Amino acid sequence: MTLPGSTRVVIVGGGIIGCSVAYHLARLGWKDVVLLERLKLAGGTSFHAAGLVGQLRTSASITQLLGHSVALYKTLEAETGQATGWKMNGGLRLACTDARMTELRRQATTARSFGLEMHLLTPTEAKALWPLMEIDDVVGAAFLPTDGQANPADITQALAIGARRGGVTIIEGCRVTAVEIAGGRVAAVATSMGRIACEVLVNCCGQWAREFGRLAGVNVPLVSLQHQYVITDPIDGVVPTMPTLRDPDRLTYYKEEVGGLVMGGYEPDPIRHDPRKGPPRAFRLLEPNWAHFQQLTDMAIGRVPALETAGIRQLVNGAESFTPDGNFILGEAPELRNYYVAAGFNAFGIASAGGAGKALAEWIVGGEAPYDLWPVDIRRFGRPHGDSGWLHARTVEMYGKHYTVAWPHEEHHGGRPLRRSPLYDRLKAAGACFGEKLGWERPNWFAPAGQTPEDAYGFGRQNWFAAVGEEHRAVRERVGLFDQSSFAKFLLIGRDAESCLAWICANDTSRPPGSLTYTQMLNSRGGIECDLTVARLAEDRFYIVTGTGFATHDFDWIRRNMPAGARAELIDVTSANAVLSLFGPRARTVLSGLCEDDVSNAAFPFATARPLHVAGAPVTALRVTYVGELGWELHVPVEFAVSLYDALIAAGRPHGIANCGYRAIESLRLEKGYRAWGADITPGSTPLEAGLGWAVKLGTDIPFLGREALIDQRQHPLAKGLACFTVDDPEVVLLGRETIYRNGERVGWLTSGGFGYTVNANIGYGYVRNPDGVDRGHLGTGDYELEVATERVPARVHLRPLYDPAMERIKA
Repeated sequence: MTLPGSTRVVIVGGGIIGCSVAYHLARLGWKDVVLLERLKLAGGTSFHAAGLVGQLRTSASITQLLGHSVALYKTLEAETGQATGWKMNGGLRLACTDARMTELRRQATTARSFGLEMHLLTPTEAKALWPLMEIDDVVGAAFLPTDGQANPADITQALAIGARRGGVTIIEGCRVTAVEIAGGRVAAVATSMGRIACEVLVNCCGQWAREFGRLAGVNVPLVSLQHQYVITDPIDGVVPTMPTLRDPDRLTYYKEEVGGLVMGGYEPDPIRHDPRKGPPRAFRLLEPNWAHFQQLTDMAIGRVPALETAGIRQLVNGAESFTPDGNFILGEAPELRNYYVAAGFNAFGIASAGGAGKALAEWIVGGEAPYDLWPVDIRRFGRPHGDSGWLHARTVEMYGKHYTVAWPHEEHHGGRPLRRSPLYDRLKAAGACFGEKLGWERPNWFAPAGQTPEDAYGFGRQNWFAAVGEEHRAVRERVGLFDQSSFAKFLLIGRDAESCLAWICANDTSRPPGSLTYTQMLNSRGGIECDLTVARLAEDRFYIVTGTGFATHDFDWIRRNMPAGARAELIDVTSANAVLSLFGPRARTVLSGLCEDDVSNAAFPFATARPLHVAGAPVTALRVTYVGELGWELHVPVEFAVSLYDALIAAGRPHGIANCGYRAIESLRLEKGYRAWGADITPGSTPLEAGLGWAVKLGTDIPFLGREALIDQRQHPLAKGLACFTVDDPEVVLLGRETIYRNGERVGWLTSGGFGYTVNANIGYGYVRNPDGVDRGHLGTGDYELEVATERVPARVHLRPLYDPAMERIKA
């Protein structure tokens, strides 16, 4: 086939995800698309995938995405005439411990929240669905009737047929050797068959996506690991209608295959594979490693005794790509405009491919994510994720945890510690138990004397509960000190800096120097893309502070949405400044004892920023709060951080100062009603729905991104609204995703949950949905319940902050 000289889109990689993107672009009317595969379609990873298709995830939007896969696979064979092997035989998951059964109960509630059918079964009921298994150690099970299985290679071919019929050109045996860049955008690719100019490039290279990304300076954080499964000869009692089976306590999975079984699993010690080694060859498998697979075989025989005498057709050893957080990678790369990635599917690429291809095609056509895809957005990664050593350490850990219990608040340890604030040693000596975010070591809580600063996981109150309560009370009653150096911090400078922010920010940031503005940044649908504060330091200088985990995303969003030709520069200064946050009713007393500046409310009111000298350190002080108390964020050059910390602790000691961590912040912000981006507010929710309309400049005539969508939304009843819920029963633990019932009807789920020590209640936030409209009257009336681990408990609804609703303490 002749290579065209130019095209609109080039897709590199002809596996199931590349073909899915091509198929869905064609469905959206984009026919000027070329898919390049260096060998044969499905010849990389797709052909040896096990083919299980499950749907339930901890994110509603990713569960929705997987549901799109199932909907596609139901009809794809009839549409294309190509067999797909799809059958909706359901998925069965076993629990062999009380903790695992609790996890299943919570998953069943999550499924109900997201509208997915899931049934809890007794061991006997589970055996009726899967008669070959022994159930002596089974405590219970869960069954999802709409899960299924498919033949990955056949689905890939069906998608390719559909793409070709839609006008897509597919060329096999064509290797891409270089990516041309012009003006910060993709311009062309060089191939073994010639050059193709293009507007958009899509990296669907599977385990080779990281290597291919390097050609254009794009980081794709994934690691290739060996994954094995065995295929047996026919076994008596195995029938085509048997559901897929996952036995996580034995680390194994099963599916029916031509009268026999496929059995594989996730061992705790996976073996790395370098995809660059060996000659490129289609449909290449690795040498079987029976010795390594034996640990899974031993566990599987205890569950399915027939495996001990079954004939073995093949032990498949295929390399697959895995990521450091277990989620796949989707979206436009922050390093390069119009360079998209779909890769790193963590052995659930078949389940994801239909929906992921659809979502990415809509992203390419629409210029922004079609709905909340933050859990898989490539911009969730950052500086640590470009290092192969760190990637390997964390990804191997996550592979080994694929079937372990997913504990609430669980931290991972691979590649740690990496990024440490100047205060790390001080805080460690003070009893800090650290968590990690974007490579940063952050104190989650501080162990009192006699307690080891280590998390002990469980589904009830965990071992840090009392310690966090003491930190919470210190902030409410005295003064607390937080190390928030991991905050992402940017400077926007230049003569057009104000006009840039006027367009990007939903709130009005054009206030005088010294002003501090809390604002969202919206997409064209009015969804919340960023949630941050902007301090105006000078006429042409703005200091932007956002959450640790959003550093890459928010920097990219601001930079990409600055008006063309704007004379302004965005600079990441995260590593230049440490942040010590001082909060509590005695915060002013402590601060004033260390500086000569007037920090009274009259001289330094709420929502302002000022330069101060504190204990000899030059500080940019922001009077703002995420905990609902009087206080300041003290942004200080890193070389002064230790001295400033020591001075604050010494000055605060007579006032009962306490080191405090991020779990206290979570409890404090829940009481005050502050939203968390990625949970309570997302690209799929608007400020009007989230109760943040007061932070939007609709009352002005200033144009801004998302304005038209909000004006239109304001003309109609809202379909959902955020509310606060409390549960008084101390035995209940709210974690998020609990189902909300109003007058007995399922109306939503909690987006976040925790405990408020001041109000002494469980607190959750969630959106109440109603197609006929949601207003304060609707939210505030009705009988509410929350379903927690399949049990309904009474709940009270609140439309004002539980703590200090008049903001008197903050503005004291």
